[in-house]
Amino acid sequence: MASTAAVGQRFNIVAVGQAGRLAYEAVLLAASLRATNPDFQGRLFIAQPRPGPLWQTDPTIKDPDVLDLLAGFGADILPFDNQVFGESYPYGNKIECLTALPDEPFLFVDTDTLFTGRLSSVGFDFARPSASMKRENTWPEPGLYGPGYNEIWKSLYDRFGLDFASSLDTNQPDEYWQRYLYFNAGWFFFQSPQAFGARFTDYARDIAENRPRELVVQSLDPWLDQIALPLVIHSLGGGRPGPELTGLDGDVTCHWRLMPLFYARESDLAVKVMEEVLAPNAVKKVLKNHAPFKRMVYQGKGAEVRRMFDRENLPRKEQMIRNRIKREKLWVR
Repeated sequence: MASTAAVGQRFNIVAVGQAGRLAYEAVLLAASLRATNPDFQGRLFIAQPRPGPLWQTDPTIKDPDVLDLLAGFGADILPFDNQVFGESYPYGNKIECLTALPDEPFLFVDTDTLFTGRLSSVGFDFARPSASMKRENTWPEPGLYGPGYNEIWKSLYDRFGLDFASSLDTNQPDEYWQRYLYFNAGWFFFQSPQAFGARFTDYARDIAENRPRELVVQSLDPWLDQIALPLVIHSLGGGRPGPELTGLDGDVTCHWRLMPLFYARESDLAVKVMEEVLAPNAVKKVLKNHAPFKRMVYQGKGAEVRRMFDRENLPRKEQMIRNRIKREKLWVR
């Protein structure tokens, strides 16, 4: 249950932006926030890595039309420096950008997020961090004869001096992946981005550079952020989201990921908001330069994808959805 003091508390939102796909997605994110939350009192930051030794190419957004749209929707560009990650692991941007924020309560969202409802309906308790449960069984991948889920995750809790037992969902059976604290890093929040970002960076770097022996055969790319995230949240007194947060990944936000998948499986409300915020000529002029928006929204191919699927009876595996869309030559990313 969110604390009384936390309900209605002012907070900032941050997402990562850089040249290319993320620049266009940031425009959609900002447009949808302003359309659905016109009275949002916090600041919207688009965190952008500065050029530096960890980047072979300049990652900054240069398109003046994109920058004008972002400014028009009230987004502030927040430059930050990569000290650990960079072009070799761009998911690390969500880790390293946090300490560039003012030290006020924050909500991080992936750039491929659409706001569809009122954030004021979400019962945030910024003293108790949490993150998205819209995840699949992506990590770890225990081998037949190697360490199982229990050994792998416990080795990480032991590494950082954390209590492992209290992180478990004991309603789930031993060695079943959902027993173990694991999030999608598509959204997370806390009262201090400085504290969260510093610990996130320390944990992720330590795992990458000095992994426990139980992780020797496990892939860390691209999952490093999602491996470190539950450890950070647990260490700061947080855990799995409660019912007061169901609007995130529900009626308030939509983590759409890829446009063909969005049209295949997301709600009618999300599609309505998406198409409404992309309709103005000033937005269309810029975002039609991004192939997924051009084909799915402006050329109407998303409607074709949508007619292919029953949202009440979707294929169990995402790959089955992808394969069907690809067979119809409607896949774009």
